[in-house]
Amino acid sequence: MSFEPTFESLLQYECPAWFRDAKFGIWSHWGPQSVPMYGDWYARHMYIQDSAQYLYHVRHYGHPSKFGYKDICALWKAEQFDPAGLMKLYKQAGARYFVGQAMHHDHFFNYASQLNRFNSVQVGPLKDISGLWQAAARAEGLPFGLTEHLGATFSWWRTNKWCDSHGPYAGVPYDGHDPVCRDFYLDNFEHVVEGENRADTAARPWYTGNAAFRDYWLRVMREVIDLYEPDLLYSDGPLPFGAGGAAGGPEYQHGLEAVAHLYNTSLRRHGRNQAVYNQKDRRPEIYRVGVLDIEKSQLPGINPYPWQTDTCIGNWFYDVRQKFKQPGHVIEMLIDIVSKNGCMLLNILQRPDGGIDDESVYLLQELAAWTAVAGEGIYGTRPWRTCGEGDTQAVIEGFKEEKTAWNSSDYRFTQRGQTLYAFQFVAPANRVAVIKSLTAADQVQHVRLLGGGPCAFQQSFGVLTVQLPPELPTKYANVLAIELA
Repeated sequence: MSFEPTFESLLQYECPAWFRDAKFGIWSHWGPQSVPMYGDWYARHMYIQDSAQYLYHVRHYGHPSKFGYKDICALWKAEQFDPAGLMKLYKQAGARYFVGQAMHHDHFFNYASQLNRFNSVQVGPLKDISGLWQAAARAEGLPFGLTEHLGATFSWWRTNKWCDSHGPYAGVPYDGHDPVCRDFYLDNFEHVVEGENRADTAARPWYTGNAAFRDYWLRVMREVIDLYEPDLLYSDGPLPFGAGGAAGGPEYQHGLEAVAHLYNTSLRRHGRNQAVYNQKDRRPEIYRVGVLDIEKSQLPGINPYPWQTDTCIGNWFYDVRQKFKQPGHVIEMLIDIVSKNGCMLLNILQRPDGGIDDESVYLLQELAAWTAVAGEGIYGTRPWRTCGEGDTQAVIEGFKEEKTAWNSSDYRFTQRGQTLYAFQFVAPANRVAVIKSLTAADQVQHVRLLGGGPCAFQQSFGVLTVQLPPELPTKYANVLAIELA
């Protein structure tokens, strides 16, 4: 049965088993905005006078009336890009799906588009970045996804139409006024407010009401889906274009058309829908057309429907100023998310040449070593009746992911069949693990330590005590496999 572009039809969606089993994916959030190595939203903030990225741009490249974002795009060469080699590293690190970036808010496309001449085959790398990623992922047997960030572009990128308010270039228009590149910089003057040339403007609409741009967005989504038949498509924001609107409103129609096309394309290819669509509206009447995505945060407990956290090891684009997350932090986040029926999509930062640095290689190697020991308790599992025990909880506040101060009483649980997996973030000094979430009806038959061996245990009125060995298999979270009757 094919899907119709309506909520009634798309709310019949069922998440495919591959995604529920995968748990961990790696994302390449990479494009021309990586060139300056100065962080996320460079294409926007280089046009905001006195912002850190504007100051860097002026002092490194020149004033944006003379050297604009189109010129940054031409500098992106991806000359060290080795998708096959990177994909092998990612799979060894435990990734069970891979996601590339089709385009960011900057309106530059990482594939050979017939709708936008500013793409990676005609400008910059002269390579089909998305196609190369797809071939590498499929060679490694990994589901392949793409992210689109285009929905917000029309209003997000109005800054290229501004000018300095003071200084030697006061009143000189930025290169977004250049008529030769108007197709790239967009006719978005309707979003430009007189005198608005400072700071971010979060109160302005994230999505546009411009009918021509909405139609263009849908044509682009159809092009991406037809070219790559992705197993996953991610929209950076709520379901286009109905941010905050009631489900069923006409403003959602373009988004519903794209989702239906994604699913029907998958259905024709596989005989049943195997595709996942991510968006960020948390209302069940919206997100159940696909799989909810939560950026750099998560949920407080088990969600009945699969969901995803997308996060990164540093800034979204490579940023020389940014401190990276350490392996233990990433592992603890993954455990906590999986225990709540989620998956984690982790951005591994690439330099403009396409390579990754030593810190990233080290992180991947540590993840590979840990998943070799503990992966049994991650992949293919489902939530238990509670996600965990212990008083410590990850702080759930948007875009804040500080490392949690776990202690030896904190556990997170997953299960497969009659096996309960108990992840212990901190090993007890006396090497006696105490688990209190079992009941008298949960009869423990056997306990083993993943990467170790059988463990002596006692059970009294449900409370389980397990004797751990002096030396543990991993310096990160260790896992007990508890076989229940």
